[in-house]
Amino acid sequence: MQTATPTRKAPRPRADALRNRERIVTAAREMFVEHGPDVPLDEIARRAGVGNATLYRNFPERDALVREVVCSVMDRTAEAAEQALAETGDAFAALERFVHTAADERISALCPMVSSTFDKDHPDLVESQGRVEQLVEEVMGRAKEAGQLRPDVGVGDLLVVVAQLSRPPAGTDCLSSDRFVHRHLQLFLDGLRAPARSTLPGTAVSIKELRRS
Repeated sequence: MQTATPTRKAPRPRADALRNRERIVTAAREMFVEHGPDVPLDEIARRAGVGNATLYRNFPERDALVREVVCSVMDRTAEAAEQALAETGDAFAALERFVHTAADERISALCPMVSSTFDKDHPDLVESQGRVEQLVEEVMGRAKEAGQLRPDVGVGDLLVVVAQLSRPPAGTDCLSSDRFVHRHLQLFLDGLRAPARSTLPGTAVSIKELRRS
């Protein structure tokens, strides 16, 4: 009689290995924002405080690292949206806090890398995008139901403006322009309050329209 050979579970990553991976992703995010996706990987490893071998063991290809950075930023943005939905107070104030948090994640500087460096239809990226879009729609919907957000704006309108306002002007250092970002975002947010003082031309921008553009 043969006894079944027990299958061994894959070992869980060690805590120090997980910390190294997080440090690499954090350093890569900072350097991608500052210098773009072509920054040398050894410079990323140096900033993360790890060896080149550790970086390549976690991310054998540049595309994998860029994708991980973009997905991690989207995941944190989704978490900020979930926190906004969990708030029981002023719905518009929750929307405001979410928008400012999303701007700090620098999605505007990172997302253009998607189309230029790897497959934008990668399952991990599609999942992260879908989660963010759904949650933002819920945050905006709650503010509309409360009569605080003008009804003629869509998720695409919000995401486009956040991306544009949080992206530094050409020839301007990304980090030095931070002091203007939240000031201009607040001006935009004030224009979203209901009742609206003007009629917007065209129609609300949907996510589908935003992707087609």
